[in-house]
Amino acid sequence: MIFSEKSPIQFQDPLPSQVDVVIIGAGIIGISTAWFLSKSGVSVLVCEKGRVAGEQSSRNWGWVRQQSRDAAELPIVIDSVNTWAGLSKDTGEDLGFTREGVLYLADNDEQLTEYERWLDVAKQHQLDTRILSSTEVDKLISDNPGHWYGGMYTASDGRAEPFKAVPGITRAVQRVGGLIRENCAVRTIDLEAGRVSGVVTESGRIRASSVVCAAGAWSSLFAGNLNIKLPQLTIRGTVARTAPAPDFFAGNAYSNNISFRRRMDGGYTVSVSGLNEHFVGADSFRYFFPFLPSLFASTKYLRLRFGNGSGVGLMKRLTPTRKWHADEISPFERSRVLNPPPSQTAIRQIHEQMSLHLPSLAGIALQEAWAGMIDVLPDVVPVMDEVEAYPGLFLATGFSGHGFGIGPGAGRVMADMVMGRPAVHDLTRFRLSRFTDGSKIIPGPGL
Repeated sequence: MIFSEKSPIQFQDPLPSQVDVVIIGAGIIGISTAWFLSKSGVSVLVCEKGRVAGEQSSRNWGWVRQQSRDAAELPIVIDSVNTWAGLSKDTGEDLGFTREGVLYLADNDEQLTEYERWLDVAKQHQLDTRILSSTEVDKLISDNPGHWYGGMYTASDGRAEPFKAVPGITRAVQRVGGLIRENCAVRTIDLEAGRVSGVVTESGRIRASSVVCAAGAWSSLFAGNLNIKLPQLTIRGTVARTAPAPDFFAGNAYSNNISFRRRMDGGYTVSVSGLNEHFVGADSFRYFFPFLPSLFASTKYLRLRFGNGSGVGLMKRLTPTRKWHADEISPFERSRVLNPPPSQTAIRQIHEQMSLHLPSLAGIALQEAWAGMIDVLPDVVPVMDEVEAYPGLFLATGFSGHGFGIGPGAGRVMADMVMGRPAVHDLTRFRLSRFTDGSKIIPGPGL
């Protein structure tokens, strides 16, 4: 079930005149931050321009993955996986979480050697990651025995159901006192004496001493209106789900050809691995140089497009973003939910790859296909930081396709940051200033 601006509004709490914290964006990051703040007794309002989990938070693969993470992200992800494990009980909601492992499949010895390089990172954090032989892979995947050369497997990794998880946590936020408001775009922030004093929404002003921007693909646009440099681009990923199919693998699997995971409804979520698409626009040229290292590192995973597949025409994408004032209708009110059409090429390739690699899925119908716009930063790791020029404004964005799994861990990080608590993790890699202080851009493991 994919949410869009046509989906019924489910969260419409009354707007208060004042709260401690306003969170912009009701995806997994914003809602997780609200959860930890509300549980600590902080008054919170989450403003969502469209629908809760309307964009990537309901459109992702559902993986909750430690395996092959950036080394700086990994401690936060470990915390996140452990949090996911108890979150259904803590929230009183069925989030669909289960630990069935993540398996990276190899076609040859070169790929297996590439996976082995990450084992040093896994060992530093006592993960249960291990390299599998072809025979060991066959014990996990009963379909097409002998097809895979080997793999890398982390049994403690898991998955949850995206379209259930974020709305479920949102309801729990309400039960502990947090307020959620859909169809309520935040246009900009208010300032007093040089620091944040609140926000201006399309429905009026709200006073707050702290604001967290967790707006996903919209964060760069919001930040740019405040003259904050946030080099962010978007990538379209296409995903599909099959009709109920034979149970040949219980976990999450990735290969250079196809990625798949078992679903609670008896089908599989499937995607082709290497058809992430960036639709060229004004920001592509504006941020060309910061993204160069990542472009070189991801040539086999990324495709540049110049057409209209993103749902926005090329000429409109090439038009520089204009500024707007607090009393003007913002871009966030003109486009409530990014709902790009799925790639027909990707859908065709999904059918082809299922037939080639997973005979049990050959001929199984795709019941639904969708696409989402993934927000990406040049080094493929997020920003989690307070904006120096605007004390009281915090950014939590650019999770680069990793946001769903790391969501609860990142939410705890941001809640602690907002409350002024000492950081539990080393957040140096996630500072905003890395894009302006001359730091070398070092791409992480990728999407």
